Amino acid sequence: MTCARNIPLVLLITVLVAGGPAHACTPPERPFLPASREGVRAYADLIRGDFEAYIADVQDYFRCLDDERARAFVEAREVSEEYGRFLEALE
Repeated sequence: MTCARNIPLVLLITVLVAGGPAHACTPPERPFLPASREGVRAYADLIRGDFEAYIADVQDYFRCLDDERARAFVEAREVSEEYGRFLEALE
């Protein structure tokens, strides 16, 4: 294998490692928990709902990240292959 053929693999690894967070996926807001017992008791139903919503939303967020990672991986592989074809055309 020539050095030029290894470049697409290096590009793919760089894209996967250096990639930032997925912009389409928005993390849920962390639920608020009052510091005092009185506050917790006074707003127990509201707080419980916030925590349950957070748990459901964070699961959706993780699925979104997984989907975005899979999409980006496919795209990076395609770009890497295109780059390999580009380099071969220069030879």
